[in-house]
Amino acid sequence: MTPKNRRVDIKIAPQSAKRSFLFCSITLILICGCSHFQGYAAGSAFKEAQEFFREGNYPASLNKYQQIIEKHPGVGEDRVLFEMGVIYSHFRNVQKDYRKSLECFRKLKKDYPGSRYRQESDLMIYLISKEIAKDKRIVAQHARIETLDREVRSRRDETAELQKRVEALERTVYAFKNGPADRILIEKKARRLTLLSKNKALKEYKVALGGDPNGPKEREGDDKTPEGIYFIDSRNSNSRYHLSLHISYPNEQDKKRAQERGVHPGEDIMIHGMRTGASRIGAKHADLDWTKGCIAVTNEEIEEIEKLVPNGTVVEIRP
Repeated sequence: MTPKNRRVDIKIAPQSAKRSFLFCSITLILICGCSHFQGYAAGSAFKEAQEFFREGNYPASLNKYQQIIEKHPGVGEDRVLFEMGVIYSHFRNVQKDYRKSLECFRKLKKDYPGSRYRQESDLMIYLISKEIAKDKRIVAQHARIETLDREVRSRRDETAELQKRVEALERTVYAFKNGPADRILIEKKARRLTLLSKNKALKEYKVALGGDPNGPKEREGDDKTPEGIYFIDSRNSNSRYHLSLHISYPNEQDKKRAQERGVHPGEDIMIHGMRTGASRIGAKHADLDWTKGCIAVTNEEIEEIEKLVPNGTVVEIRP
């Protein structure tokens, strides 16, 4: 006798509905027992494939169906193709492959036009095609969202940069309005130069120091920036470092210390801009101490400082 077929309705839980669109409008036909196919071996293989499916072992189920095709050619191949197509597109199959699922359903339609699975295969092809189109739209939407997000971040960065420029201009206006400076404070550890007028800060600048910045300058060629009290004693508008304000180093204390050690104290310590041709580096120059002992700022900054600092301005250089 031919075993009876059993039709099992697949019920989808509400929370799984969106992921299981393929099973909302279709019933999966399962064969009980050894089925009506030729030979016990084929029917037994179908039962094993279905058991793997019910256990959620989809790769094993697909492998068993493939064995049926290879070992029992022509035996229920339309059913094999249909059930393989369902497994490939099953929402719980983490390795689901819509392309392979479509291949199964289309081959079924082509090779078995009279199959009882044809109508359900048509529906599956329709639903999978819609899901693929939806996935493509989602991918496109995500790409668009990422593009918009990058644009927003870029605009935010531009706004922040403009805000920094506005704040810098405000400080410059304040400095010129309340200048000129009567004192320059250079803090080596903080890499900071501050212009002051009547003990009020006019403006601050990030600076680069000598290549060996720790400790006071002791001799010529040690690449150290001095420490002590000095003053601006001259300026050079034709400096090879754009503009420069000369600091009155060495003072008497520096000379005495060098004399005791039998060395030359060095000279030509300046506040200056960038070397000719290097202005494009801009504020990044201060990320590294690169001078021979001088105090370096950007070209724009030295132009500003030069206007705010007259000769005779006191320069205090702290450790």
